[in-house]
Amino acid sequence: MTIQEGLPFPQDAAQAGMQESRALAAKHSRRNKFRTWDPPREPMGRVPREWRIRSGLTQQVPDDLAPFVTWFYKQPEARERFRWALRDSLDELLDGQRTGRWAYQHLTKTEKTYLGTAVEVNLTKEFDIDNGADLDWSIAGLDIDCKFSKDLGGWEIPMEMYLCADHGERSGRANHAAVLTWMNDDTSQWAAGIVRITDERLRWKKERGANGDLVRAYNRDNKRKLSDGAESDVYWLWGGIQTDLPTNLLLQLEPETRKRILPASRLSGQERVNRLFREVQNRIIGRQTVLTVAQQDDSPKRARDARIALRPEGIVVLGHQGTHPHIARALELPVPIKGEWISTRLVPVSSDDARPKFSLDGQFWARTHEDELLLEPDPAPDLHSKREIDGQNSSG
Repeated sequence: MTIQEGLPFPQDAAQAGMQESRALAAKHSRRNKFRTWDPPREPMGRVPREWRIRSGLTQQVPDDLAPFVTWFYKQPEARERFRWALRDSLDELLDGQRTGRWAYQHLTKTEKTYLGTAVEVNLTKEFDIDNGADLDWSIAGLDIDCKFSKDLGGWEIPMEMYLCADHGERSGRANHAAVLTWMNDDTSQWAAGIVRITDERLRWKKERGANGDLVRAYNRDNKRKLSDGAESDVYWLWGGIQTDLPTNLLLQLEPETRKRILPASRLSGQERVNRLFREVQNRIIGRQTVLTVAQQDDSPKRARDARIALRPEGIVVLGHQGTHPHIARALELPVPIKGEWISTRLVPVSSDDARPKFSLDGQFWARTHEDELLLEPDPAPDLHSKREIDGQNSSG
């Protein structure tokens, strides 16, 4: 091979390019710039009248769905794992650390379309579900597919999932079952159901023309949605509508509170995180929220540094390590686990104060009462030391 004369080619050019490419790209990148987003103007999804499912349903399990239902109910902590897989799927697409987004409505059209794939992928990993012979999943040795829709009743069913003589080679080999998944981040609701797909349970429409015969209601991809009458054929896992989709904290905050945490004016990531723990107290704050507020690669460190910044204001930020869980329990606060924090403002109290409290070096500390918030704060104690901490509740 010959090198054309006049074109310099230093021996280390390739290596130098590899070393510098990230810096050069970051210099002009807009992906990691701090951004603010307006509150959503439209709801995440719709719940048609025909699909207004209740909570606490008692249903008889259809014989043909029993293997799937039994399989899910036998998985350890299946309900908890299912709802967190839904939460994580949406959070992955929001990608708050890089985009600052905190609502489904902030996603692009393409990303919204991909949410169903993200849900399927995460559920597959979470429950270690095998591949099916004809469909994506095999549960209890039987093929089954996973479908997601942000609208209850909006699941789109392809031809290969059900028998139809008119479909020819595109017809399914059987009337397969489907796991129907749904969530609404606006209302913290979610649901999971199982139904056997049949031609009759899918939508039909009147054909245009004089006869008005019923024809299959395909969309552009030759998929059909479930008919409204099919709702009664769905077996809803865990009793129907669930109301505890893990909370999207930034979405649920009062608009004015959110504006103070994420102002349009330029603030450092550390100051935004400080504001987060100052504004949102006595409530678990998850890692995803911190990532979205800080919008930095080292966002969790910003939470740790907030402890130092907020101590003069009497505010402690408790995590999952050391004495922090013990203190949270003593103060009757929710106890953070790994990747969670909770802040609260403390006030020194006497040993006979009836409030839940803990002591450090002979001084008792309790959560601030509302009528004490206007008083000049006492600096919060340093909880990083190895000193023994004694917790006492109101009966202690």
